Formats: sequence, C-alpha cells, structure tokens
Amino acid sequence: MPTTQDANHWSNAIAHIDADCFFASCELVRRPELIGSPLCILSSQDACIVAKTYDAKAAGIKTGMPVWEAKKLMPQATYLPADFGFYGLLSEKMFSILRRYSPDMEIYSIDEGFLDLGGTRGLWGKSYQGIAHDIRKAVHREVGITVSVGVSVTRILAKMASEYHKPNGVTIVPYSMIMQFLERTSLSDITGIGRNREALLRQSDIHNPVDFINSEMQIIQRLLGKAGTDLWLELHGKSVMGLELHLPLPKSMARTASMGAVTSDRKTITSHLTRHTTRLATALVNKRLLAKRLTVFLKLKESCSVSAKTDFEYPTNNYFRLSHAVQQMMGDLYDARSQYRACGVIAEKISEAEQSMPDLFGHMKADAKQADLLITVDSINKKYGRDTLKMAEAFSPPSSRSNVRFIYPTITAR
Repeated sequence: MPTTQDANHWSNAIAHIDADCFFASCELVRRPELIGSPLCILSSQDACIVAKTYDAKAAGIKTGMPVWEAKKLMPQATYLPADFGFYGLLSEKMFSILRRYSPDMEIYSIDEGFLDLGGTRGLWGKSYQGIAHDIRKAVHREVGITVSVGVSVTRILAKMASEYHKPNGVTIVPYSMIMQFLERTSLSDITGIGRNREALLRQSDIHNPVDFINSEMQIIQRLLGKAGTDLWLELHGKSVMGLELHLPLPKSMARTASMGAVTSDRKTITSHLTRHTTRLATALVNKRLLAKRLTVFLKLKESCSVSAKTDFEYPTNNYFRLSHAVQQMMGDLYDARSQYRACGVIAEKISEAEQSMPDLFGHMKADAKQADLLITVDSINKKYGRDTLKMAEAFSPPSSRSNVRFIYPTITAR
C-alpha cells in the first residue's frame, strides 16, 4: 500500500485513531505476564465474550459468544471479568494525548476518535505520516496500548485506512492514492456497508469499492438512499461527513445488569438498585448532566419486566434524590411472590448542568455540593480499586482484583 503524501492532494486531512483490542490491551497493561497468550474479556456476570486478543480471534472466538462455547474452542486462554472503570481511565489518557495534536477532536467511542489534522504539518514540521507515527508512539509509550492510525481526505476513508494495517499500523491515503487504496479493499471494509447492504449491492453487480464509486450516484441513491450517496461522495474524496466536535446530549443514560441468579429477596434487589443508582449518579456528575425523569425496572424470571417512572420538580444529579425516588418506585413494583433476574435505573430528559436555571429555593446549589462528594468517592475508587468506598447496602460484584486496600460503607441513604 503506497503511503507517499502528495502535498497537492490534501483538501482535508482527517485522522482516525483506533485502539487495538482495547479492553484486552488494557488488561495487558496491568497484567504484562499475560502478553503473548490468548485473552478474553467477559461481560457482566461473565456470560459472554465482549473483547479478545487477535490470537483468540484467530481461533474462532467472536464478540458475543457464550463463555462456555469460547472455552471449548480455546480452553487454554485466560478469561477475565471486564473492568470498565479501568478501561475508561486509559481511554481518558489516550484522548488527552490525541488533543495535543489537534484541538478539533471527535470522541467516536471509548477506543476510537477522529482528529482534524488540517494545517498541522507546518506546526509539527512533519508529514501527515510522521504525525501519525508520533501519535502511535506517544500512546504506546504513555498508555501502554497500541493504536492504528489512518489519515485521508474524508472521514470514511480515514476510518478504512486505520483498519488497513492493524494492529499498530499507519496508513496514509491522499487524494491521489484513493483509487489504488480502494482496489485493495472489499465492500465489507466500507464503513456503513453491512451484510444486507452488501447483498443488495451485489444484486446490482456492484462487487467491490471500485464498482461502488464507478456507479452513477443516482443508482447508489436508489439502492441505499442518502446514506449511500454520502458514502459515494466520501469515497470520491469529497468530505460531507464533518467531525462532531461537540457531543450531542444523550437521550437517556442507563445502569442495568443481571443479578447473577433468580431471587425474590427484597434486600438483594435493593442492594443491586443502590449500586446502579450510585453508578448512574456518578456518571451524571462526571459528565455535568442532569436528569428530569427516572425509570426503574425489574426483570422477572420469565423475562418480562415491570417498570415505573417519576419526573422530578427540577433536573437533578443528586444521589440522594435519585436514591429516594428509586426506593419509592421499588416499593411500588416489588412483589414478594415473584422472582427477579435483573434490574436497572434509567435517567431521561437529560440536560446540561451549566444550562439549567437555578431554582428558587437553592436546591440545585445543594446538589452541586453533593456532586463534589461523589467526585471525591469516584476518584478514590479509580485510584485504589472498585468499591473501595461505596454506599451502604450497595451490592459489590465478586472481584479477583488484588488492588483493593479496604472497603468501607461510608454513606447511608435514607
């Protein structure tokens, strides 16, 4: 794959940075003794595979596969429970490094993002290839994980480029090299072309990316609609999908999980809901968001669910207000004659804390003080281990971590 940069063919310069096997790589950072051996990361309650190393993937293990099936394929692999808090910390470190190279950044997911590198060659005194290698080396040196970097003139081409030389690779696709690059890729490599769209295109005698861009735009529009025409333009080197530099507000935020066993014990269910409420309130505080509506659901043994919701007088992220509402709804939903397998809490009608009008009686000012407490608790847990500090009565998942120094229930919600 050619990587020569043509200074006359960079109308835009967009980089896509994608961490390699991110969750598994995070575990290898703190478990270097496992480097070189297959590793799989498990979902909540250790039910299925959510991430794996390349050697596990080569053995046929897929994301979403039940653990028992994966162990049949590769019993010698190491299977670890996910620690999303730790992964989030390394993600934050990675993105803080990326911001050094451009202030215009889109966080696409926990392990990938886009940078607008336009105009940065003069700043760094290097080619885009040189900048991309610097990014890759800096992340590996400071975070301990590898990333693959693709740079091109559009968002779609940059994302395809980052996939081209995985893992730990760099691929540069200037405008003059687009056709040569597409000749080395397949329809399934185009972001946004899944199985159904690929089958539809093949029915119209479009079998590869070159066929795709050589087709009339009207044909692509008829087959795939506006999404297809956007892809067609992007693959022609015309940027129509800009970076989302400001994340849109989420419509909802949820913290849910299976309880690991079917139970009718009210105390057990309450402890799980207390944990979910703590996690939800902490997420709202850290993201400086407020919720006007809260929903609680209990999933029964038969897989059907019961739920209740309440609207607050004003938006809040106050743990105690949220917890009080959860306990009230729990009382309305719970039936001692029923058995439950999962539960959760969902925040809706999300707004930014900075944009909220102060309430007449100063309740929101009190909420802000409580938010400082949650931030402190969260920072201690990130430093010393999950549930080092926790709310009284909150459920603590079994953990194999050895870095937890103490556990002490510091706060009781009434």
